[in-house]
This record gives sequence, structure tokens and C-alpha cells, in this order.
Amino acid sequence: MTTRVLPAFLSSPTWLVEPAGWSGDGHTLTIETGPRCDWFVDPAGAAEPMLNGPAVVGAVAGDFVLGARVTVDFRAKFDAGVLMVHADDRCWAKLCFEQSPQGEPMVVSVVTRGASDDCNSLTVTAGEVWLRIARLGAAFAFHASPDGRRWSLVRHFGLPAEEVAVGFEAQSPVGEGCSATFTDIRFESRRLGDIRSGE
Repeated sequence: MTTRVLPAFLSSPTWLVEPAGWSGDGHTLTIETGPRCDWFVDPAGAAEPMLNGPAVVGAVAGDFVLGARVTVDFRAKFDAGVLMVHADDRCWAKLCFEQSPQGEPMVVSVVTRGASDDCNSLTVTAGEVWLRIARLGAAFAFHASPDGRRWSLVRHFGLPAEEVAVGFEAQSPVGEGCSATFTDIRFESRRLGDIRSGE
């Protein structure tokens, strides 16, 4: 029988978009997407916004750190497993373990303030990566790590929102679907001491 328990830190969890399927035991979460689903608002306005990637989030208050080890059964370019911070459909950000058009797994970040931007960061040579979101007052920091111990800063940014929710998403913008798994999920109500080192 499939276990379906969401991570405990997700207070009053909300599925922004229902997944094709999911499973979890409170410490591990797997989200399955359907075809052609994503969260992206084209900055050029050339395409309609995509706000249909399956995502589960829970409201948080104050400073926090959320991290997880992410694996994805990549099937098509832009398939990804995502850590997400969400205020509303035009104010959110995501940190992705994503397959590039060249077939290379990468760490990619997107910040949406009305429209989305898109920034490729690190190429990942292993089949997994640790991702982390931290809130520091009015700002947020994205980090990535090969081992969950040594962190590299991916992005430091602000969102025009006082109330946010955080959680997990899976996407397959041009593919037929994929599965993203989040393990070693850790949530802490604390403030990072240094955004550059991630400590």
C-alpha cells in the first residue's frame, strides 16, 4: 500500500495544483507530474503563463531554512524537482534540479515578480543535489550542495510579500511527465548566519 504522509512542517498544507500522483512518509516525498506542466510567466509575454505544475506548500512565519536532497527521473528537457516559495500566482520563486536542453542536470532558479526571470547556475554531475531555501527578514537565499554539508549561494533576492508559503513542486513543461523525489527533508525555524557560506 502506498504511504501518503506529507512532511510535518507543512502546516495546513495546500496543493496549489494536484499531482498525477504522490507518496510520502513524512520525511520523503515523491511528486508525479502530468504532461506539459510548469510554473513560469514568460517575461517577453510571448506565451501564456504556465501555473499548472503540481505543488504542495504550507504557510510559514519568520526566518526559516528548508532543505532537501532532490532526484528526478529526467525524461525531457526542463523536467525538474523544485523547492518553492509562494505568495500568489504572480509572486513566487523556485529553486530547481532541472534537465537542460543539452541533457545536463543543472541547478536553475526562477524569481517571479509579475513576470518570471530564468537563471542557470551549476551543472550537476551526480544524479542528485541538495537544495535549500532560507528566509532572512525581507530577503531569501537559495543554496545548492553536492553533499548537504558544503553550500554554494545560488541567489539572494527579495519578494514583495509579507506572507509566504514554502514547499515542493515537480514540472515537465515540454515533456509527458516526470517524477521528483525529495529526501532528507529538513525544516528549521532559524536565521542563517552567513548567506555566502550558507552557515
